[in-house]
Amino acid sequence: MSEAVVRAAGKELSNWLVTEAYPLWSICGVDRVHGGFHESLDQKGRPHYEPRRIRVQARQVYSFARAPALGWKGDAAELVKAGLAYIRAHYRRPDGLYRTLVAPDGTALDDRVVLYDQTFVLLALAASRNVLGPQPELVREAVHLREALEERLKRSNGGFNSGTPDALPLLANPHMHLLEACLAWAESDTDPAWRRLVDELCALTLRRLVDSNTGAIREQFNPQWVALGSDVGPAVEPGHLFEWAWLLFRADGGARGELFRCAERLVEIGETYGIHGGVGVMALLEDLQLSDGSARLWVQTERVKAALYIARHSDQPARMATAEAAIRGLQRFFDTPMRGLWHDLLSDRGHFVAGRSPASTFYHIVCAVAELAAFR
Repeated sequence: MSEAVVRAAGKELSNWLVTEAYPLWSICGVDRVHGGFHESLDQKGRPHYEPRRIRVQARQVYSFARAPALGWKGDAAELVKAGLAYIRAHYRRPDGLYRTLVAPDGTALDDRVVLYDQTFVLLALAASRNVLGPQPELVREAVHLREALEERLKRSNGGFNSGTPDALPLLANPHMHLLEACLAWAESDTDPAWRRLVDELCALTLRRLVDSNTGAIREQFNPQWVALGSDVGPAVEPGHLFEWAWLLFRADGGARGELFRCAERLVEIGETYGIHGGVGVMALLEDLQLSDGSARLWVQTERVKAALYIARHSDQPARMATAEAAIRGLQRFFDTPMRGLWHDLLSDRGHFVAGRSPASTFYHIVCAVAELAAFR
């Protein structure tokens, strides 16, 4: 019964994405005056002209690049081309890296380089070939950025600095998204450097990022890759555990080796300690006890992705029940007055916090719906 429920939910969410979300965000979420994408929409679909992070621009390019394969008939190619043009014009620095923040009109507001941001440019470039074709320019840009990262941010003891000039603390999350981007390129390009970097990041994960006491991936580290405590920020984030698991499953490539076992443990931890009131919560302490019981939408999408992957590759009925529970938790966030929007934050008391729908979440939603589509 659970499998039928999962398939029905997948059809429902796919329909919502194609008939409600993509049309709304392709109109209200695009700045027709300055170019680029708005950071957020209010619950009536109105944008607010706020400073723009490059990570949002790149995520929106990625989201629209995947739209045709998910069934949307709008002009995804034009949106992708316009988004890339905005990024190139306003974020790209002379050194081949990308600044983190500009005003809507493109005026630079923060010239710093953040590793997290660079990973989403790589991911957007990989996805753009879905609608623009195998353009050599996209490959050249990605290789140039990869080489700039390895030259400017790579560390002698493994991994990458968090940015420049702000190298520390070392952060697991940007490495996760770098793995995601490199996997996207390795799966679609013959350049062996992508797979080499995938292997390096997986080795770093197993050797440095996983807590040997719990099996969880920690969030922040000192220069020697020793995990920092919860006094400096979240120690463990269930959403990231699910997200890491989904990527490590893919990197394992069906071998069911150490990466697969690590991913299974991450899902186990997330489901055991990170679910409260039917939804994935934000943070746990080092000993996996609850630290922050609020829940954001993106955590639910990552739970869905991991649960679906493991359900597809397991004949255990409990796996399907977990996927069904994850989807139910996600669906709660789409109950908004205006279709195509979403709630971002559920308080630890179970009430949605009034606020805008952040564009940054669209990427997470698209990835989850794509996993549901693959499940069918």
